[in-house]
Amino acid sequence: MAERPESPLPCTSTPKSECPICKLFFPIKTIEAHVNECLEESENICAKEVAVPNPIVSQEKPAPPKRVFGIFNSPSSAAKRVCRDVPSNPPKSPAPAPAPAPSLTVPASSVVEIFEDNSNGTEDGEQQQQQQQQEDKNGMSSNETVPEPQSPAARPEVTASWPAESNKPLAERVRPDNIEDYVGQEQVMGRNAILRKLFDSGSIPSMVLWGPPGCGKTTLAHIIANRCKQNSNSMRFVSLSATSAGVNDVKEAVKVAKNESRFKRRTILFLDEIHRFNKLQQDIFLPHVESGTITLIGATTENPSFSLNSALLSRCRVIVLEKHTVESMMSILVRALPQYRAKLVTDCDNNNIPIYGKSPLEPRLLISEETVRWLAETCDGDARIGLNSLQLALSVNAPTVKDAPPKIISLEDVREGLKKSHLLYDRKGDQHYDLISALHKSIRASDDNAALYWVTRMIMSGEDPRYVCRRMIRMASEDIGMADTNALQVATTTLTAVQTVGWPEADCIIAHCAVYLARAPKSREVYEAFKECRAGIENWKGPMPSVPLHLRNAPTKLMKQLNYGNGYNKMHKDESGLTYMPEGLEDLRYFSE
Repeated sequence: MAERPESPLPCTSTPKSECPICKLFFPIKTIEAHVNECLEESENICAKEVAVPNPIVSQEKPAPPKRVFGIFNSPSSAAKRVCRDVPSNPPKSPAPAPAPAPSLTVPASSVVEIFEDNSNGTEDGEQQQQQQQQEDKNGMSSNETVPEPQSPAARPEVTASWPAESNKPLAERVRPDNIEDYVGQEQVMGRNAILRKLFDSGSIPSMVLWGPPGCGKTTLAHIIANRCKQNSNSMRFVSLSATSAGVNDVKEAVKVAKNESRFKRRTILFLDEIHRFNKLQQDIFLPHVESGTITLIGATTENPSFSLNSALLSRCRVIVLEKHTVESMMSILVRALPQYRAKLVTDCDNNNIPIYGKSPLEPRLLISEETVRWLAETCDGDARIGLNSLQLALSVNAPTVKDAPPKIISLEDVREGLKKSHLLYDRKGDQHYDLISALHKSIRASDDNAALYWVTRMIMSGEDPRYVCRRMIRMASEDIGMADTNALQVATTTLTAVQTVGWPEADCIIAHCAVYLARAPKSREVYEAFKECRAGIENWKGPMPSVPLHLRNAPTKLMKQLNYGNGYNKMHKDESGLTYMPEGLEDLRYFSE
C-alpha cells in the first residue's frame, strides 16, 4: 500500500486526487491502487465484527432489566443506560472505515429496546424515571441489579397509639364545621337568638366578636368560612390576622372584593386580633363596610370601647362571648375522645375493666368521668387549654403494646402533670379593673369573705401587690373615714410592710389588711362632703370670692397697713365672732349636724 501523506491537503506541486473511502489525497498515479487496498481492508474489518461475538454478551450474566416507557416518557435515559455496555473508546482501526452498510449486523450490546407502556396511569413510569435519574447521578452501570422496593408485608408494623395527625393540636382537629355542632354561647348562638336566625338565613352582618381566649371566636369564623365554601357562587371568605397582615393586605382583599361584587359575589373578611390595628389603620375599613363591599368580622380579646375606632363600632355589631361553662367544656372534651380511641367511663378501676371484645372499635383508653370534669374545671373556661390538656393526658398514658387491654386514666394519673397554672388576667385590661372594683365594693359592703376572695384572686393572678395596697389606702379614707381613723394607718403600714418583706411573704399581710377594712365601721361623710364642695367650686359662676381680710397673712408692713389679718383671734368659731367662709357663703354647710 502506498504511503499516506501526513496532511490531507493537496500539494500544489504535484496533482493529487481524494480517495472516496478514507477522504485523503494521493497522487493521481497511485490513487487507483490505494482505492483497491481501502476496499479490501474495509471488507476484512466487517468480517471480523460479524464473526467475533461480543465478550460482554457471551458472559453468563443476567441481562439488565428492560425498561418500560410510557407514551409520554422520553427514552433517552433508558437508552443511555443500555448503551453503557458499549465501550466508550473502541479500538482504533488501521484506517478509517467507511460507514457500515445496511446489511451489516449491529452488535447486541448497542441495541436499545423501547416497549410501549400499556398501563392506565403514568405513576409507575414517573417513579422508574426518577429512579433511573438517581442511578445516573450515582454512576451505576447497566449490569448492576436494581434493588426492588420492599413489599408492604415485609415492612415493620407501626404501633402508634395516636392519630396520624398527632402533630396537629387537638383543638384544631375537633373544630366543628357546622353551626349545629357549635357548643356554648347559648345567649348568642341559641336557637332563638337573633344572630343564629341571621346566620341560618345567610344574612351575616358586620360584627366584632369580643371575648376571652378559647371561647369560640375563631370557631365561629371557621363555621362561617365553611358556609361560604358551600355557597361559593354567592359568598367568598377571606381570613387575615392583624399579627401578620397590614394595610396593604386589606387593600388587596378589598380590590378583589370590588371585582367579585360585579358578579354578585359577596366577600366576608375575617380579621383576627383586630385590636392590634391602631385606630388610624382601622379607618381603612370604614368606606368599604359602609358601602357593603366587604362584610367585616373582627375578633378581639380587648374591650372594643377602648381598642377600636368609634366610627368602626357604629358600623359593626359587637357580639360578647363569655367563658365556657363546666358543662359546655365537658361536652367539648367528651366529643374529642374518639380522636384517640378513648371512651368515657363513670365508675371503673383497673380491676373492673369493661369487656368490649376484639373489634376494630375497641377503645384503647378509658378515662374516668371525674378526670374529664377536673380538666373542664381547671381550664378556666378556655376550650383550647382544656383540649390541649386532654391531648397531653391521652398521649402520655396511651398503651404502647399491641393488643393490650384498654388502660384506664384516673384523676391521679393526670392531676400532678396537669396542674392549674394560670388565671385569666390582664394587668392593663378589663380583668385588672373588674377585680379591683369587686374588691372595693366588697370592702364597702363589709363582706369579709368576698374581700378575701377578690384580693387573693388578684395576687394569685400576678397583680402588683403594691397596687393593691395603694388602692386599699384609698378605701380606708373613702369608705371608712372618720368611723375608724386607725384603718388609714393600717393600710399605710401594709404598704410599707409589703415593700419591706417582699413577695410572696407579704401575701398574708395584704389579706390581713383587706379583712380589717371589711370589718371596720364605715363612714363616707368626709368623701361625700368633699364631692359636694368640689362640685360647688367647679360650677361657680363669675370670679371666685376673695379671702376675707382678717384671714389673710400679713408678713410685710404694707400688708398690715392694708388691714391684712386685722381682727383675727385664735378662739373657737363660736366665741371668736369671726366668719371663716368667703363673703356670701357664710351659711353654706357641707356636713349635716
